[in-house]
Amino acid sequence: MAVGVLALQGSFKEHIVALKKLGVEAVEVRKPEQLNGLAGLIIPGGESTTMAKLAEEYKLIPALKEFANGGKPVWGTCAGLIFLADKAVGQKAGGQALLGGLDCTVHRNFFGSQLNSFEAELPAPAALTELGGSENFRAVFIRAPAIVEAGPDVDVLAAVELRSGEFGASSVKEKKVAQTEEKGTKVIVAVRQGNLLATAFHPELTSDSRWHSLFLKMIPKSGKADENQRVKEEAEIQEAVRILRPFTDPKDLPVFRDASFLVFE
Repeated sequence: MAVGVLALQGSFKEHIVALKKLGVEAVEVRKPEQLNGLAGLIIPGGESTTMAKLAEEYKLIPALKEFANGGKPVWGTCAGLIFLADKAVGQKAGGQALLGGLDCTVHRNFFGSQLNSFEAELPAPAALTELGGSENFRAVFIRAPAIVEAGPDVDVLAAVELRSGEFGASSVKEKKVAQTEEKGTKVIVAVRQGNLLATAFHPELTSDSRWHSLFLKMIPKSGKADENQRVKEEAEIQEAVRILRPFTDPKDLPVFRDASFLVFE
């Protein structure tokens, strides 16, 4: 099984290291043809506008959309989350190309500038605790986005509670986050919808491999390697049938010096 990591810009090398630690072949993807045969794809964090422009320059956008629309798992972290969203706000003038598919609205740089980067201990979703380990996980947010709206088919996996002045969130109301009172405001930072997984934080920058394991669990077992094995086994069966076909009667079976173990009805 080979998993691709979009290697145009950003923290793709860290994802590759994490995948290799789990015994998975990781492939750097920069051209459309490099998506062929991959079981899944990770779109890493980085500068989302730059990443989108490079993807357009290398004519990757149609190939990436086809890959995701084909049902193969795709995971976007930070900038990758923005890439997968159906809608993004807070963008630079002119916006950027989006792959779409994830029924949500993402606010680019929701938590502020690079100076507002932070780490937080968040409750692990059931999908993560099923893999073992702590009931919490460490989330690293670097100039991070956040999901401000999510559709009914989107499974929310993690959210951050916001208080005025924390995490660069002093202008929560300006960012149109649904809230009852500011003290209890939460913003979504991890979701899953069908074959798409998205996180606003960077699991590849921690020693917790459960997010990568969760993504790998999304890959169907009937991958290319399994199909090759099935074809091989079927060929072996057909060859055995061909060899044994002439022996239609027990008395025609090959003669053994000691055939006492053979019993025929």
